[in-house]
Amino acid sequence: MNLYKVNEINNIIMNNIYFYSHIKGIYSAFSNFSNHPVTINNKYYPTTEHYFQSQKFISEPEYMELIRVSATPSIAKKLGSSRNHKLREDWNNVKEDIMLIALRAKFTQHAELKQLLLSTGDKILVEHTKNDKYWGDGGDGTGLNRLGHCLMIIRNEH
Repeated sequence: MNLYKVNEINNIIMNNIYFYSHIKGIYSAFSNFSNHPVTINNKYYPTTEHYFQSQKFISEPEYMELIRVSATPSIAKKLGSSRNHKLREDWNNVKEDIMLIALRAKFTQHAELKQLLLSTGDKILVEHTKNDKYWGDGGDGTGLNRLGHCLMIIRNEH
């Protein structure tokens, strides 16, 4: 590999901030699994993951509540992944709006997180995981990184 290509790769990497719930460090707070509760519509959610997963089942308030009060974000995600319950019909059209609601709450209700987000400047935020090609980068950059994009939208609003 020539020197130009190496420098190009280093510039790409240096302009990105990678985060994931299992990557330790300050930016792991950008994960929906981070221990930063939010209150949305007068309801308390232990994490933004709890809120996001619960919103998939608006026709089943009891199931939404089960997700909301689940012990961990992993359990909330597992419950939200169940297809034994009726997924809202418009989910694919509203899921990013739901994510933005969750993130707006998180970064307005936790001043230290807002400052952390703003401190990233114009760097590209990347949820780095092979477990998710929609919200993350797919682990190899082929994913859509929609969580990273949503975070950058929130950053630009401040």
